[in-house]
Amino acid sequence: MKRIYIFKRFERFWHWSQAALIMVLMATGFEVHGSYTLFGFKSAAMTHTTAAWALVWLWVFAIFWHFTTGEWKQYIPTTEKVAAMMQYYLTGIFTNAPHPFRQTTLTKHNPLQRLAYLFVLVIINPLIWTTGWFYLFYNDWKAWGIDFLNLEYVAFFHVIAAFMMLIFFIVHIYLATAGHTPTAHIKAMITGWEETED
Repeated sequence: MKRIYIFKRFERFWHWSQAALIMVLMATGFEVHGSYTLFGFKSAAMTHTTAAWALVWLWVFAIFWHFTTGEWKQYIPTTEKVAAMMQYYLTGIFTNAPHPFRQTTLTKHNPLQRLAYLFVLVIINPLIWTTGWFYLFYNDWKAWGIDFLNLEYVAFFHVIAAFMMLIFFIVHIYLATAGHTPTAHIKAMITGWEETED
């Protein structure tokens, strides 16, 4: 095994801050939806809105950082080795098969990760943010000339997007344990150093 420095300090800060905010948004959002009672509706709604704005500002900084450092290139999708990665995740990790992808500082994400992040950026995020924005500014619909929208449909699609994000979150956590040890990838997102096979 050799150690390579993969994740820079800001990437780690952005990753964990985003994860924490998304967990707060899911916990408060499902309470606002009526799935359970934990904080109380008013407190959950206020916390949900505050966490959403915090995430918006975090993304503004993250987008700026990705474009000024060139790290945005890490997310360009590719179909190369997609089948090999699927085979590895379906059976290879259970049979100690060699990992078909080698991480480097220039290629941090495997092809399936890139496609998953593309799905989040192109489908989940626009749906969750657009519906969330309409939901938040419901009282302004008339002034904006969009009072023909139906709040029930806006809420429905916001919840659909939330469930898609929850599924992504669960799969992301599961695959984070699929390194050479169950905590290897998680440790790399804390320290920045990834252990790879020679």
